[in-house]
Amino acid sequence: MASRRRMLLKVIILGDSGVGKTSLMNQYVNRKFSNQYKATIGADFLTKEIQFEDRSFTLQIWDTAGQERFQSLGVAFYRGADCCVLVHDVNVMKSFDNLNNWREEFLIQASPADPENFPFVVLGNKIDIDGGNSRVVSEKKAKAWCASKGNIPYFETSAKEGFNVEAAFECIAKIALKNEPEEDILDAGAQSVRMFVADGGECFAAQSYAKNMGLYAESVGALSI
Repeated sequence: MASRRRMLLKVIILGDSGVGKTSLMNQYVNRKFSNQYKATIGADFLTKEIQFEDRSFTLQIWDTAGQERFQSLGVAFYRGADCCVLVHDVNVMKSFDNLNNWREEFLIQASPADPENFPFVVLGNKIDIDGGNSRVVSEKKAKAWCASKGNIPYFETSAKEGFNVEAAFECIAKIALKNEPEEDILDAGAQSVRMFVADGGECFAAQSYAKNMGLYAESVGALSI
């Protein structure tokens, strides 16, 4: 199988359950929104092919479980990340207060070489609810927190309306791109991967290649425990 020059960028989306992580990912990758999402158990991993500055790269977006009882994913799901996206619901203060916990959790699990400068992006989601009248986390408050953590980029989004989602992920992709050197990747590396546990408890997974080849076995093992 012939190889080609392609960037493979891994992005992790973290945040409390119900903040809209899955909705944001699906809005960006598939341009779809549904009110029928269930709590993600394990991880949902989608890919999108991106063109930037005359180069092609594959953006791998990992939507991990938000509930603490599902936080047994292990190091494999965090390892190799090029950017971490922290999501909160602007209508739920607790989800905002927990951003610091999610940030620390990522740094512990991923163990990046340069934790002080590892790229994060924060999304304040669900700004469409009740016309914005029910929000409890102001844009000013969110931006102040981001500034205190090294001027993390901040976007307010609506996965339901698609507002600012494309712009947010463009920023995420550019930041991830700066954090990842170019490498040779087989064509098979562009294959979409989805990993989750369905209602019956069965694990569905499509094999992941390239830099996640080693994570596949670990991930399936983690979900089988």
